[in-house]
Amino acid sequence: MELTVARVGKAHGLRGEVALDLRTDEPEERLAVGSRLETRPAQSGPLTVATVRIHQGRWLVGFEGVRDRTAAEALRGVELVVEADASDEEDAWYPHELVGLRAEDAEGRVLGRIDGLEHLPAHDVLVLRETGGERTLVPFVRQIVPVVDVAGGRVVLDPPGGLLASDADRLEVAAPGAEADEPAPREGGPADADAKGEG
Repeated sequence: MELTVARVGKAHGLRGEVALDLRTDEPEERLAVGSRLETRPAQSGPLTVATVRIHQGRWLVGFEGVRDRTAAEALRGVELVVEADASDEEDAWYPHELVGLRAEDAEGRVLGRIDGLEHLPAHDVLVLRETGGERTLVPFVRQIVPVVDVAGGRVVLDPPGGLLASDADRLEVAAPGAEADEPAPREGGPADADAKGEG
């Protein structure tokens, strides 16, 4: 198995630099000058890091033998990888390890199962298949996913209100209690909302 360190983005400037979308918490180590990285697809590499700099929050890297914008653009979309057994990163999981994990909230209520992991520009997201069948993207950050227990077959989610489709179901369940204290309004009340939600 291979761990993706970064994905090559667009070329920067005219001298062969490329912007990277990082997939590692240790870019200083993985992308140090002189590092030799395998690639996916394999025929695009291996690539050896020649220069590294950070510009406006983006990692810009030059590789040996890539000397102009045309050569840099040809690398766009290439993934830089290391062998899995060479990775000693903490809090790093491979997508196949996450697929099928049970998703729970902090109280142990089952929220669904993890269908996969997607890489977005800002951060990775877990693809959650909720118990009702809805597909929800959950930001894969520590504040929202505080526990990943691969051995135990589960992840714990602490999502903000409104992120999950099941949040709407819980609001609907709570609505009848509110009706007991005061009459439901003729328009815009829970009954109307339910009717509009059908179909």
